[in-house]
Amino acid sequence: MHADRNIAEIHVPLAGGTDRGKAEADLHLLRDHVRPATLGKVAGLRAPITGETAGSMDFNHKITSSVPPVFAFVTVFAFVLMLLSFRSLTIALTSVVLNLLSVGAAYGVLTMVFQHGWGASLVGATGTGAVVAWLPLFLFVILFGLSMDYHVFVVSRIREARMRGLTTKAAIEQGITTTAGVVTSAAVIMVAVFAIFGTLSMQSMKQMGVGLAFAVLIDATVIRGVLLPAVMSLLGDRNWYLPRWMHRLPDLTHDEPAAAAPAAPQAPTAPPVPTGHGRY
Repeated sequence: MHADRNIAEIHVPLAGGTDRGKAEADLHLLRDHVRPATLGKVAGLRAPITGETAGSMDFNHKITSSVPPVFAFVTVFAFVLMLLSFRSLTIALTSVVLNLLSVGAAYGVLTMVFQHGWGASLVGATGTGAVVAWLPLFLFVILFGLSMDYHVFVVSRIREARMRGLTTKAAIEQGITTTAGVVTSAAVIMVAVFAIFGTLSMQSMKQMGVGLAFAVLIDATVIRGVLLPAVMSLLGDRNWYLPRWMHRLPDLTHDEPAAAAPAAPQAPTAPPVPTGHGRY
């Protein structure tokens, strides 16, 4: 009881104990039935229910409820930005799909290692059995941004080559070749940095490091090195498809202006003919 006798703290042990499912069921019972039938009948009384189980459940609920709007906003914003930047409906769609594949690969690695325990001993993650609640949403935002960065860099070089008059296939070959070194170097650096987090003893940091490292590795090799050129090669000139009714959209491309045609050489002028009035 508080000194002013207007605040009281009541400890109620939950029968679930270490059983998370049963503890949360007891918490729902306490909040939805016991509290309204007892303290809820006192006028002007506020009786919030807190504690480790309540805090964990409320946090997980908040994270889960935030997933759909965050996923929708990021994917729609990326789609619109790619559509306006490359003036291609196909490029915008394939960009979002390939980036989602990178995120899905990271989720798969996390589930395989930390939830099912496949190869968990290799990273020192024994006996976890679950993925940290905040990690999927965090990884989605970070990985989608990193994947989009790689994608824009590679596709920009391909589009520039196509604008210079190369065929789509030749432009893809040149774009992948010219960006391979930069993409690989950046990926090696990020994988090395993220792998350091995977060596920490804190499980949340370990899961974050392993997820980011594997996702960047897969994105820079399988996604950008194999799937992106394969998909664009199969699509051919359809990569640059934009419906006619979308031509009125703002143009955010930064194409270099076409070089001016060289002036035609002028015919040499004949020397002046003497008029006969000069002095010899």
